[in-house]
Amino acid sequence: MSDQIELMTGTTVGIRARDGVVLAAEKRVSYGFYLMSKSGKKVYPITNRIGIASSGILADIQTIAKVIRANIANLEIETKTPVSVRAAAKLLSIILFQNKYMPYIAETMVGGIDEEGPRLFILDSWGSLIEDDYAALGNGARTAIGIIETGYSSEITVKEAKELAI
Repeated sequence: MSDQIELMTGTTVGIRARDGVVLAAEKRVSYGFYLMSKSGKKVYPITNRIGIASSGILADIQTIAKVIRANIANLEIETKTPVSVRAAAKLLSIILFQNKYMPYIAETMVGGIDEEGPRLFILDSWGSLIEDDYAALGNGARTAIGIIETGYSSEITVKEAKELAI
């Protein structure tokens, strides 16, 4: 018998649609085989146009949301311009990389809409940054990707993407 506890991170999905981005996550929070909550929040608004969704340890997810929200608010005050989705994702990438020796145990996606249209970025715990049309993170990622791949097209609407994500 192993002394290690399996980390059950839940499942988070992001889908870029032609008219927006859908971020969705299951609400279960578990530790090993113990279900701690059925109402954990893993999707957070960062600005009125940008949000994040994460899969991982809930405390780290909450911290990431607070840190990126504060940094973006500060940047928007300093520059007097709204932050683009790419800039928000890059800023989070830098924050995650700065913590590489004690990383947050979370995978995160940043999605939103700006002057360039809908954008979706995926980040790992060390700040690697990838832009994609859709993504799934966490324990159920393989299954979720299979479902998304069968229903995704570049012309999908937000309404259709919501149905696909759920």
